[in-house]
Amino acid sequence: MTAAAAARQPVHTHFVEGLGTVTVTPVDPAADAGLIHGWVTQERARFWGMGGAGRELVREIYEDIDRRTTHHAFLVALEGEPAALFQTYDCAADRVGECYDARPGDVGVHLLIGPCEGAPRPGFTGGLLTAFLAFVFSDPATRRVVAEPDARNTKAVARLERTGFVLGPEVVLPEIDLPEVHLPAKPARLVFLDAPAPPAPPAGSR
Repeated sequence: MTAAAAARQPVHTHFVEGLGTVTVTPVDPAADAGLIHGWVTQERARFWGMGGAGRELVREIYEDIDRRTTHHAFLVALEGEPAALFQTYDCAADRVGECYDARPGDVGVHLLIGPCEGAPRPGFTGGLLTAFLAFVFSDPATRRVVAEPDARNTKAVARLERTGFVLGPEVVLPEIDLPEVHLPAKPARLVFLDAPAPPAPPAGSR
């Protein structure tokens, strides 16, 4: 982890039993571009859609996200080591909002698990998902999480379904062609997860 990244403070910390402490920290485009570039250009990350991006373009893309109030990017660390890239966005302000009727409180998410070193750890992906969702739902304004994995990425769709997401329709996200970023049209499967119900008040309380 870079010195700049280490100096930043997490916006969320979550302990996952059997896995360890997960922290969620905003991306610093300049400090983190090299790490993110190394992840998104691997073959395993082909559905992220940035396989041909250079490091400078990756930095520019995340600078564009950093300027927005509706889109946010985070590095997720497990016991201090970078483990995933996590992004949230207001569905009504994103291209996914053109493909379904977005509700107030809908928060979209993108998730890229980083490459694992050593032997696979049981519960690794599920534990990170638990921490991500706890972070998103810690904002009481979030009423539903929406994900739109590539429809061809059946592994990711199945993982989200096992986590509790409800399958929605298959859609085609429209192309975005801006000076800062180009996103091609994408076949996606929408999936939805409602916010947990608030705990019931203790018996006898008013």
